[in-house]
Amino acid sequence: MNIRKDHIETLYESRFLKCYDIRYAEGKHYYEASRREKNDLVAKKSDSEFQQMLPDAVTVAVVLHLPGNDTRLLMSYEYRYPIGQYLLSPVAGLLDPEDRQSANPLINAAIREIREESGLTVREQDRVYVLNPCAFCTPGITDESNAFLCAELTLDNLEDLNQDGAVGTELFRGFELLDRERAQRIFRSGRDEHGNFYSLAAWMVLSIFLSLF
Repeated sequence: MNIRKDHIETLYESRFLKCYDIRYAEGKHYYEASRREKNDLVAKKSDSEFQQMLPDAVTVAVVLHLPGNDTRLLMSYEYRYPIGQYLLSPVAGLLDPEDRQSANPLINAAIREIREESGLTVREQDRVYVLNPCAFCTPGITDESNAFLCAELTLDNLEDLNQDGAVGTELFRGFELLDRERAQRIFRSGRDEHGNFYSLAAWMVLSIFLSLF
């Protein structure tokens, strides 16, 4: 099938969410939700543009190396409005315009989100690296995409750990510092330790932690 990329109509538009009608053939319509402006939709990109695009957001597996050879995965409970629950969540967030203009947009965004959501500052001896530069979460309904990164921070203590950097609609309710045993239990059950389900991003971060550490 030869998909047409020039017949896209905006059905709804707000600051953070847009809805589009993609007319892929005469009388044929496919509807999508996107964070992107019409001229930046993934569906309109050429092959080369697609292969070089930046994702909408970053998701970070934040691994803390603590005294006594103690390694923990840092996660939090963040309120997710469409779900109506505080979900076990990794550090994550959208790329800001400043991130996109920096020399290393994904690393820059990850470092900023770590600081905002945990109060921790990435230092020169710490490591932040990209695991997957762009992955689509639910391409049947949205072109939203995430990069997955890992950040390894070496800390003497947890004095700076806080959630005071929440902005806008962000609501947090505490941290989880997971060792391998607890992370594995949550990963295998598909539920957090309160018995609640969690996001695919959280599942991926748990998988990263268990496979690399």
